[in-house]
Amino acid sequence: MSKLPLSLDLDALRSFVAGVDYGSFALAAERLCRSTSAVSAQLKKLEIQCDAELMTRQGRKLALTPSGELLLSYARRLLALNDEAQRALRGELLNGELRIAMQEDFGESIMPGLLSQLSRQHPGLTITARIDRNRALRQAAAERSEELALLWQPEQAIDESDYLGECPLVWIASPQFDVRARLGRGEPLPLVMFDAPCQMRSRAIAALDRAGIRWRVVFTSLSLSGIWAAVQAGLGVTLRSPVGLPDALATVADPLPAAGAIGVTLWQNHQLEANARQLLFRSVSAALQPWLLR
Repeated sequence: MSKLPLSLDLDALRSFVAGVDYGSFALAAERLCRSTSAVSAQLKKLEIQCDAELMTRQGRKLALTPSGELLLSYARRLLALNDEAQRALRGELLNGELRIAMQEDFGESIMPGLLSQLSRQHPGLTITARIDRNRALRQAAAERSEELALLWQPEQAIDESDYLGECPLVWIASPQFDVRARLGRGEPLPLVMFDAPCQMRSRAIAALDRAGIRWRVVFTSLSLSGIWAAVQAGLGVTLRSPVGLPDALATVADPLPAAGAIGVTLWQNHQLEANARQLLFRSVSAALQPWLLR
């Protein structure tokens, strides 16, 4: 009689996936409400079950081994199927049409993974996605033309919105752009910005004014891709969150002043059923966690 195959531990798989997604098993332990030692023990248990090393240390960071990369894909599918079964048994599967909107910064960094997760976990859900400027999203929320909108926290709170946390604001430039040399020559700092009104434009100007640094706006854009292109071309610096920062660009600290952080809110149409709102809130909040200040 052949021996039955060993069953992988789903809790260990969940800790493994969380550690990879958050980039830290200590942070994964915090999010899963477990001790770091417990999560480490689960990873070791998983390696024994798989008879393979799943993670290897590269400097101060842990990286996936080829076996870990292979397992990660299976782990996501196993957990998604497990979670779908649980929701189906509890009558929590979402169905129908869902209209999701996000601020541009989240479009490439968060939206693809979130849409993939929702489509896997809720097969009966039809999703319409939209990426737009913060001002347009606030208007959409006011008109209730979307069911869900992830946006920068406005100066005045929007009804039916939930505060998720804060993202740091950082100065961003091309690696070849020498900010210190420009300021040393007494030149005004060239800024690449959205057209007004824009919260980050206002925050950038206020921070520079407080620091006594002269500035001038040399390029304005209607889209975030235009901002990135102009900064990469060396036209100037911009102030954004690091969410979705292109690999070709870098953050700049000294000698530019700190600009603080910006809040993130999730607006949900309260015409959505309460259980659906809770599920969506948890999904969006989890996707955003790696970018938030802790």
